[in-house]
Amino acid sequence: MLLDRTASHLGCTLHHRVHGIPETAGRRGLRPFKQRGVVQTWARAAGGLQDEPEAKLVDGKVKSGPDLSCKLHGLTLPNPFVIGSGPPGTNYAVMKKAFDEGWGAVIAKTVSLESSKVINVTPRYAKLRAADKKEVIGWENIELISDRPLEVMLEEFKRLKKEYPNRILIASIMEEYNKAAWEELVVRCQDTGVDAFEINFSCPHGMPERKMGMAMGQDCDILEEVCGWINNKATIPVWAKMTPNITDITYPARTALKAGCEGVSAINTITSVMGINLDTLRPEPSVEGYTTPGGYSYKAVKPIALAKVMAISRLIREEFEGGRDLSGLGGIETGRDAAEFILLGANSVQVCTGVMLHGYPLVKKLCGGLQGFMEQHGFDSIEDFRGQALPFFTSHHELVRMQREAIDAKKRKKVGLARDDDWTGDGFVKESESMVAN
Repeated sequence: MLLDRTASHLGCTLHHRVHGIPETAGRRGLRPFKQRGVVQTWARAAGGLQDEPEAKLVDGKVKSGPDLSCKLHGLTLPNPFVIGSGPPGTNYAVMKKAFDEGWGAVIAKTVSLESSKVINVTPRYAKLRAADKKEVIGWENIELISDRPLEVMLEEFKRLKKEYPNRILIASIMEEYNKAAWEELVVRCQDTGVDAFEINFSCPHGMPERKMGMAMGQDCDILEEVCGWINNKATIPVWAKMTPNITDITYPARTALKAGCEGVSAINTITSVMGINLDTLRPEPSVEGYTTPGGYSYKAVKPIALAKVMAISRLIREEFEGGRDLSGLGGIETGRDAAEFILLGANSVQVCTGVMLHGYPLVKKLCGGLQGFMEQHGFDSIEDFRGQALPFFTSHHELVRMQREAIDAKKRKKVGLARDDDWTGDGFVKESESMVAN
């Protein structure tokens, strides 16, 4: 049966391409790094979020400094910072707050046709703290999609679009493997006036028995079919949200894009068990002494998210002429975090856990920090630097070759003059020294 397909459909076979690295960056604003032994360092502002400047925003637009606006298949965002689907977009009040504070777009919490099947538990979050026990570096949730009636959410979408007609509101949707259900959900949501869809093919927990979320996004055959259903009904842009819980994320990303999606979002949370309480010997978060694996997010997942975004971005550049949209998320807390995703090709970036820890005013620091990075390098717009880090990824084999060539070149230079005709009068002392062995 189609629903019983195994991991062989997940793109689990690794494949590698060798990408050469240009001799020089040759692009505006890129600066060479300094190498000290095996550690590479680059200019970066000290400190974290507390040191980020705040930008002044009017309807999400920066009042001065580098332009932060970005375009996504006909949609213009005043800045690239998007509320990621989850608690920060759970109802009218919080989405209104996001628009008022200046977020570039809002993705509502995922909705489905039958909210009565969605029953949350408490506690449903758990934190991973640094050694000082103060700084939060990881966050796990076992929260389900929206438990509010679809009719209520649809009315709130209409209200938000009426009050904020020029702001971008995106509906996140999820359904079972049922064509009629997907088609109904698409039509009812887009009739409210929302600007785009993000399809939740990636939630790692909750209702896997209904083949929803990650269970669907891991099977490329099902993914292709469902994306086809959605795109045949949707009259607005569609983004597919990718799960990182897969060997090669380019397989489902390619499938979704070939099936008509305008873009993809990556990554959703990583399947996790936050830890075991060594006093009670029970896992956390504990609900009546029990738990279930949840989704891991925040700072600790950023390196994984960056690798997945890099892979998808290269896929888009190599296989999709004219490009597709890519929204990056996973551990973004500062404007400079966002700059890293954009340097890897992301058109926009999403924040969810960061809002839960710092509140909606965070967007001002995100914009200020990103502008600070842009001013440091002389960038005037997002497109000035988007994707500029991509050419500098290659295979390990190629790294070995380049390093060997660099060492050989240094050795040749140290040998000194090749012929007696090469000696000069003005440089005689230095030329002599170049051939000294000790």
